[in-house]
Amino acid sequence: MPLEIAAVPCLADNYAWLAHDAATGATAVIDVPEAAPIIRALAAHGWHASHILITHHHDDHIAGVETLAAATGARVIGAAADAHRLPPLDEALSAGDQVRIGMDGGRVLAVPGHTLGHIAYHFPDSRAAFTADSLMACGCGRLFEGTAGQMWASLAQFLEMPSDTLICSGHEYTLANIRFALSVDPDNEALKRRAAAAKALRDAAQPTLPVTMAEEIATNPFLRAADPAFRAALGLGALDAAGAFAHLRSLKDRF
Repeated sequence: MPLEIAAVPCLADNYAWLAHDAATGATAVIDVPEAAPIIRALAAHGWHASHILITHHHDDHIAGVETLAAATGARVIGAAADAHRLPPLDEALSAGDQVRIGMDGGRVLAVPGHTLGHIAYHFPDSRAAFTADSLMACGCGRLFEGTAGQMWASLAQFLEMPSDTLICSGHEYTLANIRFALSVDPDNEALKRRAAAAKALRDAAQPTLPVTMAEEIATNPFLRAADPAFRAALGLGALDAAGAFAHLRSLKDRF
């Protein structure tokens, strides 16, 4: 059976994620912006946290890790390369390493760009990827530490995933990201439909996440940098995908 996945709103616009294996009762919490909402969500589902998976060192993703670990006894897992700026780890992982939630096995991806030590977790059997601030809903993370080339190489890994993969990212930035997307891709009918659907969800105080990889490919301008026709429409036909991505990221930074 695939993992059961639930979003937990935290802070002003963060998400933690719960991933539960019904066969064993194992439950992973991906990122812990704050502990209290996650403890409440676990209780509401009747789940117990067995693992905490950290994606990167920013405080709005790790501030509650030690409190949650102390309350639940969950094993804390994160990037070996970033261990010096993460809460104490029970297990330090690198790109290509395996991580298990009960019966389901996942793989660690190195996704530098937003930060140099950022990792993501892909669980192919459950068709889920926990991407935090690398690939985001209709966007991508700001480049605080890495380069545009690094971020493009990171995003390209997600393009290789099946189209029904659920992208579970770290923030409710979807409406703002869609506004930028429409500024560079105004005739995209799929994007217009996504804009209306996302607004309806937020008007109902519902998350816009997770979202399928298929929808990201169709509407996320940073991923559409891989499409030669899209690059040509933007007047970027002379650039390759990485170059077009860098141009789009610079536009977003000034948007």
